[in-house]
This record gives sequence, structure tokens and C-alpha cells, in this order.
Amino acid sequence: MLPFVIGVVIIVLGLALSIGLHEIGHLVPAKLFGVKVTQYMIGFGPTIWSKRKGETEYGVKAIPLGGYISMIGMFPPAKGEQAKADSTGFFRGLVQDARASSTESITHGDEDRAFYRLPVWKRIVVMFGGPFMNLVLAVVLFGVLLMGFGVAQPSTTVGSVSACALPATSERQTCEPGDPAAPGAAAGIEPGDRIVSVAGRPIDTWNESTAIIRDHPDDEIELVVIRDGEEVTLVVTPMLSERYATDENGQVVTDAAGEPATVQAGFVGISPASETVQQPVTAVLPAVGENIAGVAGIIVNLPHRIVDVANAAFGPEERDPNGPISVVGVGRVAGEIASLDEIPLASKAAGLIGILASLNIALFVFNLIPLLPLDGGHIAGALWEAIRRGFAKLFRRPDPGPVDLAKLMPLTLGVVVVLGAMSALLIYADIVKPVTLF
Repeated sequence: MLPFVIGVVIIVLGLALSIGLHEIGHLVPAKLFGVKVTQYMIGFGPTIWSKRKGETEYGVKAIPLGGYISMIGMFPPAKGEQAKADSTGFFRGLVQDARASSTESITHGDEDRAFYRLPVWKRIVVMFGGPFMNLVLAVVLFGVLLMGFGVAQPSTTVGSVSACALPATSERQTCEPGDPAAPGAAAGIEPGDRIVSVAGRPIDTWNESTAIIRDHPDDEIELVVIRDGEEVTLVVTPMLSERYATDENGQVVTDAAGEPATVQAGFVGISPASETVQQPVTAVLPAVGENIAGVAGIIVNLPHRIVDVANAAFGPEERDPNGPISVVGVGRVAGEIASLDEIPLASKAAGLIGILASLNIALFVFNLIPLLPLDGGHIAGALWEAIRRGFAKLFRRPDPGPVDLAKLMPLTLGVVVVLGAMSALLIYADIVKPVTLF
């Protein structure tokens, strides 16, 4: 139980640090550009601790699921219109309240320090600073993971030898009487043998040996291995069998229907042992890019994936391990990794670092969604303002002024409600039917 708790605590602290750095990414450029920042808070809800330094209050709140900084003058005053004092419309009230709160935050003498008065590029820098800090942290963590710990990948050493030959699409994983013997076992290949050459060709990677074996069904070929420090030559005859089609990297390819494609190819019945290999610095950014693409894919397909989560939570379906999970699910996975007795401490540390790296990628991508109240919504508003002013200048029209994002408060409320509902569903699903990785 203690290792599980330690794993959860590590992730909670790592997430809090990531959120804190995210908000620092907003805080630093805002202060550099002269914006008055009244609060820097990690978390939401009641304040647990706070301390004022200069004009800014720094603090921690009870619910560590986010953070924020308060900048004065987030929205410009209404242009050319007066708020109707007798208006009772709910949505109009949201807009007026947002404007009033923004106006009230501007103290006398600080009018020029309002956020909305910044040039467009400075506003973009301030709002992009938070996600950028998460991106930087993710790059650092992936660097530690790949260059320091390394990545498990197939070696040229035989890890296991099948006793029988079953098609790749077989639902059975165990041998039964009458199943044909696997060629590898018949040839005397043993776990621990390190393959040196296949059919006279030297082998540097497992995929090279697999490719040669697949191309020689029903042909006798020599397999040279190192066993107990000595070179041993074996003769094996790959049998023609239905196998999954793979690309040049050894990854299974899919057909037009999205199902794994199969081919008739040579089969021996051996699997590789994995080894941890430290990666060069050039592998870090591609890994970060792959994770960004993966998170973006989840977000694009989020409605469909949320439906799948709901079906799993309230029905018999299993959770998709590659689908969205809440912070509760992340903490549970971290606890399971820390509790595993079968893996060494270094592998546990690498797993937790990988989770934190992926969390920061998720924070980076999610916050760039162009909807308020997310950072991407403010960036999109600033870009739209630049486009409007650019066209006005091009066609010699009056400056349209800043974009009034306060008008989007009804949409912002809708986004908050939807995100809250999705979070509640994911937390419920992670409690009643958690993602199973082990």
C-alpha cells in the first residue's frame, strides 16, 4: 500500500509543479510588459496559504486541479454603448458582469497597465507563456527519460520459443494436441540465444532477422547464434503461416477497414527479449512531437471517446487504455507502477517520469484549444484583433479597436459546463471502471 501512495503523491506533486510553472509562464512576461498582476494562485477554492509581495498575492488553494493569475483589465470597456441598468437577461448579465469586474480591477493610476491595452503580440506572448512552460518541461522530462533511462526495444536475443505454430489471428494462446510444432523449437533454438546471422546475412536488429525469415517459407536456412559464449549453427525451416503484415519498422499495418492486415509469410516461432537502450538527444523532439500528435488526436475525437467512456462506465464494455482519463486515473496508474514488484526501481522511476512528461504535453495541447476560458481562446481573440486592424489599415478604415472578448462570456460558461461534465464523467469512470494497464 505504501508504494502505491508514494506513486500517487509523486504525481500530485509533479502536477502541482507543472501547474505552478504554467502560471509562471504567464506571470513573468505579464510583469515584464508592465501589466499589474494582483494574484498568482495554484489551485481553486478556499485559500490555504498566501503571502503578498509587492502588488501581487501569491498563494495555494484547496483544490489542486489548476491555477491562475489575475491581471487587471482583461476586457476592454463597452464601445459606444451603455449597459442597461434594467436588463434582466441572463446572458447579458454575464457580459456586463465580466466588463464590470474587469473595470473594477483597474485602480486609479494603473489605467495604462491593463492587459487589454497591450499590443497584440505582447498579449499573445503572455497567454502562450503558460503552455510554452509545459512544453519546455515536457522536453526536459522526455530528455531525462530517453537519454538517461533509455527505451525498451527488441534485442537480437531470443526471449521465448513457441512450442507450436498458431496463426496470428488465432484466439488461442496455448498449444493443444494436434497443433503443428513450431520450426524454432524443432531446430533447437533456445531462450537466451543471441542471433548473429540468418541465411548468411549478419543481423544487427531483430526486425532484420524477422524480414529474412518471412521471405524464406519452406526453405532450409542457417541460423547462427551465440550460446553460452560459443557460436552455434542451427538449421531451421520456416513454415508458411498467416502473420500480421508489418512495415519497415516492424509495426503492424492496418487495412482499409482499420483492422490489422495479414499475409502469408515464413514463421519460426521465436520472440525477442527486450533491452533498455539510451537514446541520442536527436530522439527527444521527435518523441515530443509524437506525443503532441497523439494528444491532439484524442482531443479531435473527444466527443466519440467520451461516449465510449460513458458506455464503459455504465455498461459492460472495457475502457480503452489509450483513451482519456482523469487525474484520478492518472494517479491510480502511477500508484500501480510504483507498486509493481516485478520491475526494478529504475523502471518505476522511468514510468513516473513518462507520466509527468505526458501530462505536460496534455496541458500544452489542451490549453491551446481556441476557446475561452483557455489560453488558446485569448490567443485566438488577439489574432482576430490583429486581422481586423490589419484589414482596416489596408483599406484606410478607422481602427476598430480591441476585440471585446467579454461578449463571449455565454460561450465561455458553456465551455466550463461541458468541461466540468466531462471531468466528472472521467472521474466516475476511473473509480468504477479504471483503465487497466497491468
